[in-house]
Amino acid sequence: MVIKISQSLKQSQSLMMTPQLQQAIKLLTLNHMEMKNAISEEMVENPLLEEYSGELVNENGDSSDYVSDNIEKQNKEMKSEDYDERPIMASSEDHFDWGTYVESFESNKSGSSLGASSYDEEAPNYENFVSGTQSLADHLMWQLRMESLTDEEFELSSLIIGNINDDGYLSASFDEIVEQSNLSLEEAEDLLLMVQRFDPIGCGSRDLKDCLLAQAIIMEERSPLLEKIIKTHLNDLQNRNFSKIAKLTGVLEELVIETSTILKQFYPKPGRLVSSQDTQYVVPDIFVEEVSGKFSVVVNDEGIPRLRISRHYKEMLTKKESAETSKAKEYVEEKLKSAVWLIKSIQNRQNTITKVGQAIVKKQQDFFRKGPKHLKPMILKNIAEEIGMHESTVSRVTSNKYLHSPIGVFELKFFFNAGLGGGKNGGSDVSSEVLKIKIKNLLDNENPKRPLSDQKIGELLDREGVKVARRTVAKYREMMGYLSSSKRKMK
Repeated sequence: MVIKISQSLKQSQSLMMTPQLQQAIKLLTLNHMEMKNAISEEMVENPLLEEYSGELVNENGDSSDYVSDNIEKQNKEMKSEDYDERPIMASSEDHFDWGTYVESFESNKSGSSLGASSYDEEAPNYENFVSGTQSLADHLMWQLRMESLTDEEFELSSLIIGNINDDGYLSASFDEIVEQSNLSLEEAEDLLLMVQRFDPIGCGSRDLKDCLLAQAIIMEERSPLLEKIIKTHLNDLQNRNFSKIAKLTGVLEELVIETSTILKQFYPKPGRLVSSQDTQYVVPDIFVEEVSGKFSVVVNDEGIPRLRISRHYKEMLTKKESAETSKAKEYVEEKLKSAVWLIKSIQNRQNTITKVGQAIVKKQQDFFRKGPKHLKPMILKNIAEEIGMHESTVSRVTSNKYLHSPIGVFELKFFFNAGLGGGKNGGSDVSSEVLKIKIKNLLDNENPKRPLSDQKIGELLDREGVKVARRTVAKYREMMGYLSSSKRKMK
Protein backbone atom coordinates (compact mmCIF):
# COMPACT_ATOMS: atom_id res chain seq x y z
CA MET A 1 0.00 0.00 0.00
CA VAL A 2 1.36 3.39 -1.04
CA ILE A 3 0.19 6.61 0.65
CA LYS A 4 0.57 9.76 -1.40
CA ILE A 5 0.40 13.26 0.04
CA SER A 6 -0.32 16.12 -2.34
CA GLN A 7 -1.33 19.77 -2.19
CA SER A 8 -3.87 21.54 -4.34
CA LEU A 9 -5.37 25.03 -4.57
CA LYS A 10 -9.11 25.50 -4.83
CA GLN A 11 -10.77 28.86 -5.41
CA SER A 12 -14.24 29.38 -3.97
CA GLN A 13 -16.52 32.17 -2.82
CA SER A 14 -18.15 32.38 0.58
CA LEU A 15 -19.99 35.02 2.55
CA MET A 16 -18.14 36.18 5.66
CA MET A 17 -20.47 37.46 8.37
CA THR A 18 -18.36 40.37 9.55
CA PRO A 19 -19.54 42.39 12.56
CA GLN A 20 -20.43 45.26 10.22
CA LEU A 21 -22.58 42.99 8.03
CA GLN A 22 -24.28 41.55 11.09
CA GLN A 23 -25.05 45.08 12.26
CA ALA A 24 -26.55 46.02 8.86
CA ILE A 25 -28.79 42.93 8.91
CA LYS A 26 -29.86 43.65 12.48
CA LEU A 27 -30.86 47.22 11.59
CA LEU A 28 -33.22 45.89 8.91
CA THR A 29 -35.19 43.88 11.48
CA LEU A 30 -35.59 46.74 13.97
CA ASN A 31 -38.78 48.78 14.13
CA HIS A 32 -38.83 52.57 14.58
CA MET A 33 -38.55 52.61 18.38
CA GLU A 34 -35.86 49.90 18.44
CA MET A 35 -33.95 51.79 15.76
CA LYS A 36 -33.86 54.96 17.86
CA ASN A 37 -32.63 53.02 20.89
CA ALA A 38 -29.94 51.21 18.86
CA ILE A 39 -28.60 54.50 17.48
CA SER A 40 -28.60 56.07 20.94
CA GLU A 41 -26.58 53.15 22.32
CA GLU A 42 -24.11 53.34 19.43
CA MET A 43 -23.63 57.08 19.95
CA VAL A 44 -22.74 56.41 23.59
CA GLU A 45 -20.19 53.73 22.66
CA ASN A 46 -18.67 55.55 19.67
CA PRO A 47 -17.26 59.03 20.44
CA LEU A 48 -16.88 59.85 16.73
CA LEU A 49 -20.64 59.86 16.20
CA GLU A 50 -22.42 63.12 16.86
CA GLU A 51 -25.98 64.27 16.30
CA TYR A 52 -26.34 67.26 14.02
CA SER A 53 -29.49 69.30 14.63
CA GLY A 54 -28.59 72.38 12.59
CA GLU A 55 -28.94 73.15 8.90
CA LEU A 56 -26.67 71.26 6.52
CA VAL A 57 -24.97 73.31 3.83
CA ASN A 58 -22.95 72.47 0.77
CA GLU A 59 -19.46 73.72 -0.08
CA ASN A 60 -20.87 76.94 -1.56
CA GLY A 61 -22.89 77.66 1.57
CA ASP A 62 -26.26 77.14 -0.17
CA SER A 63 -28.46 75.10 2.12
CA SER A 64 -31.38 74.61 -0.30
CA ASP A 65 -29.19 73.04 -3.01
CA TYR A 66 -27.57 70.80 -0.45
CA VAL A 67 -30.89 69.56 0.93
CA SER A 68 -32.33 68.81 -2.53
CA ASP A 69 -29.18 67.01 -3.63
CA ASN A 70 -29.12 64.98 -0.42
CA ILE A 71 -32.75 63.89 -0.78
CA GLU A 72 -32.17 62.90 -4.39
CA LYS A 73 -29.16 60.78 -3.41
CA GLN A 74 -31.11 59.09 -0.61
CA ASN A 75 -33.79 57.97 -3.06
CA LYS A 76 -31.21 56.22 -5.23
CA GLU A 77 -30.21 52.62 -4.56
CA MET A 78 -26.97 52.42 -2.63
CA LYS A 79 -23.92 51.17 -4.52
CA SER A 80 -20.45 50.42 -3.32
CA GLU A 81 -19.00 53.42 -5.13
CA ASP A 82 -21.64 55.68 -3.60
CA TYR A 83 -20.49 54.97 -0.04
CA ASP A 84 -18.98 58.39 0.57
CA GLU A 85 -19.57 60.04 3.90
CA ARG A 86 -19.37 63.62 2.65
CA PRO A 87 -23.11 64.16 1.99
CA ILE A 88 -24.03 62.89 5.46
CA MET A 89 -21.21 64.42 7.49
CA ALA A 90 -21.05 68.04 8.47
CA SER A 91 -17.88 69.77 9.50
CA SER A 92 -17.63 70.95 13.05
CA GLU A 93 -16.21 74.36 13.95
CA ASP A 94 -16.31 73.64 17.67
CA HIS A 95 -12.90 73.53 19.34
CA PHE A 96 -12.24 71.28 22.29
CA ASP A 97 -9.48 69.05 23.64
CA TRP A 98 -9.96 65.82 21.67
CA GLY A 99 -7.36 64.02 23.73
CA THR A 100 -9.39 64.48 26.88
CA TYR A 101 -12.49 63.52 24.91
CA VAL A 102 -11.01 60.17 23.80
CA GLU A 103 -9.80 59.41 27.32
CA SER A 104 -13.25 60.06 28.70
CA PHE A 105 -14.69 57.39 26.40
CA GLU A 106 -11.87 54.90 27.02
CA SER A 107 -12.32 55.11 30.78
CA ASN A 108 -14.97 53.01 32.48
CA LYS A 109 -16.11 55.91 34.64
CA SER A 110 -19.42 57.56 33.85
CA GLY A 111 -18.40 61.18 34.34
CA SER A 112 -20.32 64.20 33.18
CA SER A 113 -19.92 65.40 29.59
CA LEU A 114 -17.51 68.20 28.79
CA GLY A 115 -18.95 71.66 29.12
CA ALA A 116 -21.94 70.41 31.11
CA SER A 117 -23.06 72.14 34.24
CA SER A 118 -22.26 70.56 37.59
CA TYR A 119 -24.76 68.10 38.97
CA ASP A 120 -27.13 69.47 41.55
CA GLU A 121 -27.28 66.92 44.34
CA GLU A 122 -30.44 68.51 45.69
CA ALA A 123 -32.30 68.08 42.42
CA PRO A 124 -35.20 65.59 42.65
CA ASN A 125 -34.67 62.12 41.21
CA TYR A 126 -36.36 61.49 37.87
CA GLU A 127 -37.72 58.20 39.18
CA ASN A 128 -39.85 60.15 41.67
CA PHE A 129 -41.95 61.42 38.75
CA VAL A 130 -42.47 57.99 37.12
CA SER A 131 -45.40 55.93 38.33
CA GLY A 132 -44.85 52.19 38.64
CA THR A 133 -47.39 49.63 37.41
CA GLN A 134 -49.37 47.66 39.99
CA SER A 135 -49.71 43.90 39.67
CA LEU A 136 -52.89 41.94 40.34
CA ALA A 137 -51.40 40.55 43.58
CA ASP A 138 -50.48 44.05 44.79
CA HIS A 139 -54.00 45.28 44.04
CA LEU A 140 -55.59 42.41 45.99
CA MET A 141 -53.15 42.69 48.91
CA TRP A 142 -53.94 46.40 49.21
CA GLN A 143 -57.61 45.48 49.76
CA LEU A 144 -56.72 42.63 52.10
CA ARG A 145 -54.83 44.96 54.45
CA MET A 146 -58.04 46.95 55.00
CA GLU A 147 -59.81 43.88 56.44
CA SER A 148 -59.88 43.11 60.16
CA LEU A 149 -58.29 39.65 60.29
CA THR A 150 -56.30 37.57 62.72
CA ASP A 151 -52.69 36.73 61.88
CA GLU A 152 -53.65 33.21 60.74
CA GLU A 153 -56.51 34.51 58.59
CA PHE A 154 -54.28 37.16 57.02
CA GLU A 155 -51.56 34.56 56.34
CA LEU A 156 -53.96 32.16 54.61
CA SER A 157 -55.59 34.96 52.61
CA SER A 158 -52.14 36.12 51.48
CA LEU A 159 -51.36 32.55 50.44
CA ILE A 160 -54.56 32.42 48.38
CA ILE A 161 -53.68 35.70 46.63
CA GLY A 162 -50.14 34.48 46.00
CA ASN A 163 -51.52 31.48 44.07
CA ILE A 164 -53.78 33.50 41.75
CA ASN A 165 -52.59 33.60 38.12
CA ASP A 166 -52.87 36.48 35.66
CA ASP A 167 -56.36 35.35 34.55
CA GLY A 168 -57.60 35.52 38.14
CA TYR A 169 -57.87 31.79 38.85
CA LEU A 170 -56.18 29.69 41.53
CA SER A 171 -53.09 28.06 40.07
CA ALA A 172 -52.87 25.54 42.94
CA SER A 173 -55.36 23.19 44.55
CA PHE A 174 -57.41 24.92 47.23
CA ASP A 175 -57.12 21.86 49.49
CA GLU A 176 -53.32 22.03 49.29
CA ILE A 177 -53.43 25.72 50.24
CA VAL A 178 -55.68 24.99 53.23
CA GLU A 179 -53.32 22.24 54.45
CA GLN A 180 -50.64 24.88 55.04
CA SER A 181 -52.86 26.56 57.64
CA ASN A 182 -54.33 25.61 61.03
CA LEU A 183 -57.73 26.99 60.03
CA SER A 184 -60.69 24.73 59.33
CA LEU A 185 -61.98 24.14 55.79
CA GLU A 186 -65.13 26.17 56.57
CA GLU A 187 -63.08 29.14 57.76
CA ALA A 188 -60.84 28.87 54.68
CA GLU A 189 -63.93 28.82 52.39
CA ASP A 190 -65.14 32.07 53.99
CA LEU A 191 -61.74 33.68 53.35
CA LEU A 192 -61.80 32.49 49.73
CA LEU A 193 -65.25 34.05 49.24
CA MET A 194 -63.90 37.28 50.76
CA VAL A 195 -61.03 37.37 48.26
CA GLN A 196 -63.43 36.62 45.39
CA ARG A 197 -65.44 39.72 46.35
CA PHE A 198 -62.38 41.95 46.09
CA ASP A 199 -62.00 44.11 43.01
CA PRO A 200 -61.96 42.72 40.35
CA ILE A 201 -64.82 40.41 41.32
CA GLY A 202 -64.14 36.71 40.85
CA CYS A 203 -60.39 36.59 41.41
CA GLY A 204 -59.41 33.48 43.36
CA SER A 205 -62.03 31.27 41.67
CA ARG A 206 -61.29 27.58 41.16
CA ASP A 207 -63.09 27.34 37.80
CA LEU A 208 -65.36 29.27 35.44
CA LYS A 209 -68.47 28.32 37.42
CA ASP A 210 -67.00 29.84 40.61
CA CYS A 211 -65.95 32.97 38.73
CA LEU A 212 -69.36 33.64 37.13
CA LEU A 213 -71.21 32.80 40.33
CA ALA A 214 -69.11 35.27 42.34
CA GLN A 215 -70.06 38.02 39.88
CA ALA A 216 -73.74 37.00 39.87
CA ILE A 217 -73.99 37.13 43.67
CA ILE A 218 -72.87 40.76 43.92
CA MET A 219 -75.39 42.02 41.33
CA GLU A 220 -77.57 44.88 42.50
CA GLU A 221 -80.65 42.76 41.75
CA ARG A 222 -79.76 39.12 42.26
CA SER A 223 -81.28 36.64 39.84
CA PRO A 224 -81.97 33.18 41.33
CA LEU A 225 -82.57 31.82 37.82
CA LEU A 226 -79.17 33.08 36.60
CA GLU A 227 -77.38 31.60 39.60
CA LYS A 228 -79.13 28.25 39.04
CA ILE A 229 -78.17 28.27 35.34
CA ILE A 230 -74.52 28.92 36.27
CA LYS A 231 -74.51 26.17 38.92
CA THR A 232 -76.14 23.36 36.95
CA HIS A 233 -76.67 24.28 33.28
CA LEU A 234 -73.47 25.86 31.93
CA ASN A 235 -72.92 23.04 29.41
CA ASP A 236 -76.47 23.34 28.11
CA LEU A 237 -76.03 27.10 27.90
CA GLN A 238 -72.84 26.65 25.87
CA ASN A 239 -74.72 24.40 23.46
CA ARG A 240 -77.56 26.97 23.33
CA ASN A 241 -80.03 24.32 24.44
CA PHE A 242 -82.46 26.84 25.94
CA SER A 243 -85.47 24.53 25.68
CA LYS A 244 -83.80 21.92 27.90
CA ILE A 245 -82.88 24.57 30.51
CA ALA A 246 -86.46 25.91 30.44
CA LYS A 247 -87.89 22.42 30.94
CA LEU A 248 -85.59 21.59 33.87
CA THR A 249 -86.02 24.97 35.59
CA GLY A 250 -89.77 25.23 34.94
CA VAL A 251 -89.70 28.67 33.28
CA LEU A 252 -90.43 29.96 29.81
CA GLU A 253 -87.71 29.58 27.16
CA GLU A 254 -87.87 33.31 26.42
CA LEU A 255 -87.03 34.06 30.06
CA VAL A 256 -84.04 31.70 29.90
CA ILE A 257 -82.74 33.47 26.78
CA GLU A 258 -83.27 36.91 28.35
CA THR A 259 -81.53 35.88 31.60
CA SER A 260 -78.56 34.30 29.83
CA THR A 261 -77.79 37.59 28.07
CA ILE A 262 -76.76 39.02 31.47
CA LEU A 263 -73.67 36.78 31.34
CA LYS A 264 -72.32 38.91 28.50
CA GLN A 265 -71.62 41.61 31.09
CA PHE A 266 -69.44 39.26 33.17
CA TYR A 267 -65.69 38.77 32.84
CA PRO A 268 -64.51 35.15 32.40
CA LYS A 269 -60.93 36.28 33.12
CA PRO A 270 -61.26 39.03 35.75
CA GLY A 271 -57.52 39.14 36.47
CA ARG A 272 -56.92 40.68 33.07
CA LEU A 273 -58.73 43.82 34.23
CA VAL A 274 -55.66 44.65 36.31
CA SER A 275 -52.69 44.43 33.97
CA SER A 276 -49.14 44.49 35.30
CA GLN A 277 -47.66 44.93 31.84
CA ASP A 278 -46.69 48.29 30.39
CA THR A 279 -48.74 49.55 27.47
CA GLN A 280 -46.88 49.03 24.21
CA TYR A 281 -47.60 51.77 21.71
CA VAL A 282 -47.31 51.12 17.99
CA VAL A 283 -45.17 53.64 16.11
CA PRO A 284 -45.63 53.32 12.31
CA ASP A 285 -42.47 52.89 10.25
CA ILE A 286 -44.22 53.89 7.01
CA PHE A 287 -46.83 56.55 6.28
CA VAL A 288 -49.08 56.16 3.22
CA GLU A 289 -50.82 59.36 2.16
CA GLU A 290 -53.14 60.05 -0.75
CA VAL A 291 -52.20 63.19 -2.63
CA SER A 292 -54.13 64.23 -5.76
CA GLY A 293 -55.53 60.71 -6.16
CA LYS A 294 -52.14 59.02 -5.86
CA PHE A 295 -50.61 57.26 -2.87
CA SER A 296 -47.19 58.34 -1.67
CA VAL A 297 -44.95 56.46 0.76
CA VAL A 298 -42.92 58.26 3.42
CA VAL A 299 -40.59 56.52 5.86
CA ASN A 300 -40.96 57.70 9.43
CA ASP A 301 -37.63 59.27 10.42
CA GLU A 302 -38.98 61.31 13.34
CA GLY A 303 -36.65 61.05 16.30
CA ILE A 304 -33.89 59.35 14.32
CA PRO A 305 -30.85 61.64 14.70
CA ARG A 306 -28.84 62.91 11.73
CA LEU A 307 -25.36 61.66 12.36
CA ARG A 308 -22.00 63.23 11.56
CA ILE A 309 -18.38 62.53 12.40
CA SER A 310 -16.48 65.17 14.27
CA ARG A 311 -13.91 67.00 12.17
CA HIS A 312 -11.41 66.93 15.02
CA TYR A 313 -11.11 63.14 14.88
CA LYS A 314 -10.76 63.16 11.09
CA GLU A 315 -7.97 65.72 11.33
CA MET A 316 -6.22 63.61 13.94
CA LEU A 317 -5.69 60.83 11.40
CA THR A 318 -3.69 63.20 9.14
CA LYS A 319 -1.29 64.29 11.89
CA LYS A 320 2.11 62.70 12.36
CA GLU A 321 2.23 59.81 14.74
CA SER A 322 4.12 59.92 18.00
CA ALA A 323 4.59 57.41 20.74
CA GLU A 324 1.88 59.14 22.76
CA THR A 325 -0.73 59.42 20.01
CA SER A 326 -0.27 56.14 18.12
CA LYS A 327 -2.54 54.21 20.48
CA ALA A 328 -5.22 56.91 20.41
CA LYS A 329 -4.97 57.12 16.59
CA GLU A 330 -5.50 53.37 16.29
CA TYR A 331 -8.58 53.67 18.48
CA VAL A 332 -9.97 56.54 16.36
CA GLU A 333 -9.41 54.59 13.11
CA GLU A 334 -11.38 51.66 14.46
CA LYS A 335 -14.26 53.84 15.65
CA LEU A 336 -14.25 55.81 12.38
CA LYS A 337 -14.83 52.65 10.33
CA SER A 338 -17.63 51.61 12.67
CA ALA A 339 -19.25 55.05 12.50
CA VAL A 340 -19.12 55.27 8.69
CA TRP A 341 -20.60 51.79 8.34
CA LEU A 342 -23.43 52.63 10.74
CA ILE A 343 -24.38 55.74 8.77
CA LYS A 344 -24.36 53.79 5.51
CA SER A 345 -26.42 51.00 7.06
CA ILE A 346 -29.03 53.48 8.28
CA GLN A 347 -29.32 55.02 4.82
CA ASN A 348 -29.57 51.57 3.24
CA ARG A 349 -32.26 50.53 5.73
CA GLN A 350 -34.40 53.61 5.06
CA ASN A 351 -34.08 53.16 1.29
CA THR A 352 -35.00 49.47 1.50
CA ILE A 353 -38.07 50.16 3.66
CA THR A 354 -39.16 52.85 1.19
CA LYS A 355 -38.89 50.43 -1.74
CA VAL A 356 -40.83 47.71 0.06
CA GLY A 357 -43.54 50.19 1.08
CA GLN A 358 -43.87 51.51 -2.47
CA ALA A 359 -44.10 47.97 -3.86
CA ILE A 360 -46.83 47.02 -1.36
CA VAL A 361 -48.88 50.13 -2.15
CA LYS A 362 -48.47 49.56 -5.88
CA LYS A 363 -49.87 46.01 -5.64
CA GLN A 364 -52.62 46.82 -3.14
CA GLN A 365 -54.22 49.93 -4.69
CA ASP A 366 -57.76 48.55 -4.29
CA PHE A 367 -57.14 47.76 -0.64
CA PHE A 368 -56.15 51.34 0.23
CA ARG A 369 -59.02 52.79 -1.80
CA LYS A 370 -61.87 50.39 -0.98
CA GLY A 371 -60.93 48.56 2.23
CA PRO A 372 -59.86 45.12 3.55
CA LYS A 373 -62.35 43.21 1.40
CA HIS A 374 -60.18 44.04 -1.63
CA LEU A 375 -56.88 42.74 -0.24
CA LYS A 376 -55.12 40.79 -2.99
CA PRO A 377 -53.06 37.63 -2.45
CA MET A 378 -49.39 38.54 -2.17
CA ILE A 379 -46.29 36.69 -1.01
CA LEU A 380 -42.73 37.74 -0.19
CA LYS A 381 -41.54 36.55 -3.59
CA ASN A 382 -43.80 39.07 -5.38
CA ILE A 383 -42.26 42.04 -3.56
CA ALA A 384 -38.73 40.61 -3.81
CA GLU A 385 -39.02 40.38 -7.60
CA GLU A 386 -40.53 43.87 -7.78
CA ILE A 387 -37.65 45.58 -5.95
CA GLY A 388 -34.87 43.23 -7.09
CA MET A 389 -33.92 41.90 -3.64
CA HIS A 390 -33.88 38.53 -1.91
CA GLU A 391 -36.98 37.23 -0.10
CA SER A 392 -35.07 37.06 3.18
CA THR A 393 -34.36 40.80 2.95
CA VAL A 394 -38.06 41.55 2.42
CA SER A 395 -38.90 39.29 5.36
CA ARG A 396 -36.51 41.20 7.64
CA VAL A 397 -37.82 44.57 6.51
CA THR A 398 -41.47 43.64 7.11
CA SER A 399 -40.81 42.01 10.50
CA ASN A 400 -42.46 43.81 13.46
CA LYS A 401 -43.11 46.99 11.47
CA TYR A 402 -46.34 48.91 10.91
CA LEU A 403 -47.87 51.00 8.15
CA HIS A 404 -50.15 53.98 8.73
CA SER A 405 -52.71 54.57 5.97
CA PRO A 406 -55.94 56.58 5.50
CA ILE A 407 -57.97 53.46 6.44
CA GLY A 408 -55.98 52.45 9.52
CA VAL A 409 -52.72 51.08 10.91
CA PHE A 410 -51.61 47.63 9.70
CA GLU A 411 -48.65 45.40 10.36
CA LEU A 412 -46.63 44.90 7.18
CA LYS A 413 -46.98 41.12 7.56
CA PHE A 414 -50.75 41.61 7.22
CA PHE A 415 -50.39 42.28 3.48
CA PHE A 416 -48.72 38.93 2.78
CA ASN A 417 -51.36 36.25 2.31
CA ALA A 418 -51.28 33.22 0.06
CA GLY A 419 -54.08 32.93 -2.48
CA LEU A 420 -56.95 30.60 -1.54
CA GLY A 421 -59.83 29.30 -3.61
CA GLY A 422 -59.86 29.05 -7.40
CA GLY A 423 -61.58 32.06 -8.88
CA LYS A 424 -63.95 32.06 -11.84
CA ASN A 425 -60.96 32.32 -14.13
CA GLY A 426 -59.27 29.35 -12.46
CA GLY A 427 -56.80 31.43 -10.43
CA SER A 428 -56.28 31.70 -6.68
CA ASP A 429 -57.56 35.23 -6.36
CA VAL A 430 -58.71 35.49 -2.72
CA SER A 431 -56.36 36.15 0.21
CA SER A 432 -56.79 34.39 3.54
CA GLU A 433 -57.84 37.66 5.23
CA VAL A 434 -60.57 38.26 2.64
CA LEU A 435 -61.75 34.67 3.06
CA LYS A 436 -62.06 35.24 6.83
CA ILE A 437 -64.16 38.35 6.19
CA LYS A 438 -66.47 36.46 3.80
CA ILE A 439 -66.95 33.58 6.24
CA LYS A 440 -67.56 36.00 9.13
CA ASN A 441 -70.22 37.88 7.17
CA LEU A 442 -72.05 34.63 6.40
CA LEU A 443 -71.93 33.49 10.05
CA ASP A 444 -73.06 36.86 11.43
CA ASN A 445 -76.08 36.97 9.11
CA GLU A 446 -77.21 33.34 9.40
CA ASN A 447 -80.55 32.18 10.81
CA PRO A 448 -79.82 31.19 14.46
CA LYS A 449 -82.43 28.41 14.25
CA ARG A 450 -80.86 27.03 11.05
CA PRO A 451 -77.14 27.84 11.24
CA LEU A 452 -74.92 27.28 8.23
CA SER A 453 -72.80 24.14 8.15
CA ASP A 454 -69.22 24.27 6.92
CA GLN A 455 -70.30 22.45 3.78
CA LYS A 456 -73.06 25.00 3.13
CA ILE A 457 -70.65 27.92 3.65
CA GLY A 458 -68.33 26.33 1.10
CA GLU A 459 -71.19 26.09 -1.40
CA LEU A 460 -72.15 29.75 -0.87
CA LEU A 461 -68.54 30.83 -1.39
CA ASP A 462 -68.41 28.72 -4.55
CA ARG A 463 -71.30 30.77 -5.96
CA GLU A 464 -69.11 33.85 -5.47
CA GLY A 465 -66.30 32.19 -7.43
CA VAL A 466 -64.28 31.11 -4.40
CA LYS A 467 -63.69 27.38 -4.25
CA VAL A 468 -62.59 26.18 -0.82
CA ALA A 469 -62.80 22.79 0.86
CA ARG A 470 -65.06 22.17 3.85
CA ARG A 471 -62.05 21.55 6.12
CA THR A 472 -60.63 24.95 5.09
CA VAL A 473 -63.88 26.64 6.09
CA ALA A 474 -63.83 24.78 9.42
CA LYS A 475 -60.23 25.86 10.07
CA TYR A 476 -60.95 29.56 9.55
CA ARG A 477 -64.23 29.35 11.48
CA GLU A 478 -62.40 27.93 14.51
CA MET A 479 -59.63 30.55 14.17
CA MET A 480 -62.27 33.29 14.49
CA GLY A 481 -63.83 31.64 17.57
CA TYR A 482 -67.13 30.42 16.06
CA LEU A 483 -68.62 27.14 17.30
CA SER A 484 -69.81 24.37 15.01
CA SER A 485 -73.31 24.61 13.51
CA SER A 486 -74.72 22.09 16.00
CA LYS A 487 -73.56 24.20 18.96
CA ARG A 488 -74.65 27.50 17.34
CA LYS A 489 -78.18 26.24 16.78
CA MET A 490 -80.80 27.87 18.99
CA LYS A 491 -83.00 25.01 20.12
